[in-house]
Amino acid sequence: MTGVQVRRAEAVDFPKVARLTVAAYEADGQLKGENGYADVLADVVGRAAHGEVLVAVDEAAGDLLGSVTFVLPGSPYAELSGPGEAEFRMLAVDPSAQGRGAGAALVEACVSRAAGLGCSAVVICVRSGFAESAHRLYERRGFVRLPEKDWSPLPGVDLLALRLTLTPLR
Repeated sequence: MTGVQVRRAEAVDFPKVARLTVAAYEADGQLKGENGYADVLADVVGRAAHGEVLVAVDEAAGDLLGSVTFVLPGSPYAELSGPGEAEFRMLAVDPSAQGRGAGAALVEACVSRAAGLGCSAVVICVRSGFAESAHRLYERRGFVRLPEKDWSPLPGVDLLALRLTLTPLR
C-alpha cells in the first residue's frame, strides 16, 4: 500500500468523493435499476454529519483514489452494527485507480479506527453477485460471512453480512 495515504475527508473533498463513489458503483453495475441510491452515495455532507468519511489519496500526485464511510451503531448509516461493533459503508475506489491498494488501505484504516475505539468487531454488507474483487479483499482480511444477518433493502438487492472479530488492544 505504498504511495497511498488515508485521511479524513475535508469539505473541499466532498464533491470529488461524491463523483468518485457514484462512478465506482456505476462501473460495477450496482446502480442499474436503483431508485435514488446514487443520491444517497452522493450525499457526502450527510454521511460526514453522521460518521467519518475517509479518503485514500495518492501520496505523490495528491489524487483522490477512493473513499469509505466509517460509522458506529445508532448512526443513520449503520445497517448491521450492534453494541461494541463498528461498520463501514460505501467503500469506493475510482475505477481508474483500482488495483493500487486504495481499497485495502481504506479497509485497514477502518479496522484500525474500530480497534482504537475498543470495538470488538467490524461488520459490513456487500451486495451479492457484485464486486468480486471486494469480496476477495474482505475474505483475505479475515472477514467471515454471517448468513443469519443477510438482508434485502429492496427486491433484487441482496446484501451479504460480513464480520471481522478484533483482538482487543492492550
